[in-house]
Amino acid sequence: MITYPRGTSLVTLSCLLLAGLGVAACSAGGSGGNQISGGPGAGPTGAGGTSPIGAGGAGAAATGGTINLGGTGGGTPPPASCPTPTDMNADEDGDGFSPAAGDCRDCDPNSNPGAQDLPGNNIDEDCSGAPDDEPTGCDATAQQDGNDPNQAAQAMGICRFSQNGSWGLVSAKYVFPDGSTSSQGPTSPIPGLPPIGCGAIGDPINPMQHGILDGFGPSVLPREGNKVLSLSSGVARAGKSTPPPPSTGTSPDDADMCVSSNTPNGFPKDFPSCPGVSTAGNTTANDGIALEIEVKVPTNAKSCAFDVDFYTFEFPGFICSQYNDYFVALLDSQHPSTPADANVSFDAMGNAISVNAGFLEVCSPQTAGGKNFACSLGTGELQGTGFENNGATSWLQTTFNVVPGETIRLRFAVWDLGDHVLDSTVLLDNFRCDTEGGEEPPVTTPIPK
Repeated sequence: MITYPRGTSLVTLSCLLLAGLGVAACSAGGSGGNQISGGPGAGPTGAGGTSPIGAGGAGAAATGGTINLGGTGGGTPPPASCPTPTDMNADEDGDGFSPAAGDCRDCDPNSNPGAQDLPGNNIDEDCSGAPDDEPTGCDATAQQDGNDPNQAAQAMGICRFSQNGSWGLVSAKYVFPDGSTSSQGPTSPIPGLPPIGCGAIGDPINPMQHGILDGFGPSVLPREGNKVLSLSSGVARAGKSTPPPPSTGTSPDDADMCVSSNTPNGFPKDFPSCPGVSTAGNTTANDGIALEIEVKVPTNAKSCAFDVDFYTFEFPGFICSQYNDYFVALLDSQHPSTPADANVSFDAMGNAISVNAGFLEVCSPQTAGGKNFACSLGTGELQGTGFENNGATSWLQTTFNVVPGETIRLRFAVWDLGDHVLDSTVLLDNFRCDTEGGEEPPVTTPIPK
């Protein structure tokens, strides 16, 4: 579900008329994101489960702040006021919170300590004691080279941390694409032959493969706040970079970041658009990196979304080949629309984001690998990135459904397939939850220019 600005609705007009008569403001729809304040809190470790993502592990403890919220705030306006409760332990609106548990509006199921506070309606949905009290700019001090995964979540716009039943970030950690935290070491280019390459079994995540950036080149700026999160199978910075030893080469051309793991369960998959090319048997993720987060969903949210921009050095030389870098966003959710393979970022044919997906529009028009690329967005967003002669998707929006109040787990992963060179970088930003949605399957679409 994608929300766009639209004309004034009948609900909004009704609210304006009521306001003129001195009646308290309604909850009118409105586009855009907001943030909700939060205080200190400890984040528990990830929960286990049978999801394709695998069992959760220990993440960095969430310590306090705000979370970015998109949302339209549409739907039926909440009551202007609630009667004084007669039983402080009764949950009159069935939202899981009684007045004794902090529900400040026990006649409105969208107002409770676990709810998101919608902006601009003068209603205290999250029962913090003040309406519309959303701090902003929580990623302003996040460090480019920092190793704190909580700051990576902040760079994406996730800045509130769950505590005492509130929604927000539960945990965050850097992992390999399969969820592990130790490298498998050098791999063999051909099954049965001895492994070659740099690195050792048990090596940790390569810190150069994640970065918190002010932008990516001069033309690609944050979608919200001050920063974007960058994950790369090479060096997660704009421009040409030579990673420190034991890594070799220059990124994004031919850097070997000296780490490997298994691919996520169910990946890779053969692409319908590439008949005769099979990579499904190659379950080694070379130079992989992932951010895994747990987020307790607002009790009044039905969907969440994030923005993603994928750059690849595989274009134009390796269309429909055994060398195919991947990006996936793996979701663990109770919602019935969650895909069986857990990936929520894919094109109209169900292909994961890669050089072979249908979104590659930032490039020079050409025929490559027997396919015609219109490259409708030109090359402006490639300048200053290190990918000047290659390709990118530009910003895409992935939207997926959630169960209100549940704790979801997301793993954002990128890796090289078939080699350790020709890197790919993914930018992530503008994570948000919305009070609308909850019915359509996950969808990824280009963000209109």
